[in-house]
Amino acid sequence: MQRALGLAHRAAKLGEVPIGAVLVRDNEVLGEGFNQCIGNSDPTAHAEIMALRAGAEYLGNYRLPGAQLYVTVEPCVMCLGAIIHARVAQVIFGATEPKAGALISRPLAEQDHFNHFPEITVGPLGESCGRLMSDFFANRRLDKRGPKSQPVGL
Repeated sequence: MQRALGLAHRAAKLGEVPIGAVLVRDNEVLGEGFNQCIGNSDPTAHAEIMALRAGAEYLGNYRLPGAQLYVTVEPCVMCLGAIIHARVAQVIFGATEPKAGALISRPLAEQDHFNHFPEITVGPLGESCGRLMSDFFANRRLDKRGPKSQPVGL
């Protein structure tokens, strides 16, 4: 999870939402990624997707059974779909995402039509992961307000 958090910091430095992900199987890193939606002009370039793509390319197979995905923040619906399709065995995430998280916050696990669903572990480095997200968006809100405008002379 520490490696995923480092990737999230890398995303933040690039102005991306600070989420990092590392895909592991049998103690071997298969792939990693961080959010790159803005830089790649790609709405699907979430950290989880980037890590899954890298892992699938590394293995030469889009199925990733037995793999664990470490993510700093709870995956969204799009990422969960990719995780399920890839047959990832376990998702370990640090911080919940109350607005868009699809595992705990807004669970899709109750859907009985899934033929696979990963084991879920919540909380490793959760405080650090959550703080990074909170600080990022607090700074973004401050940047949008900008300096207070001064009235133009009459």
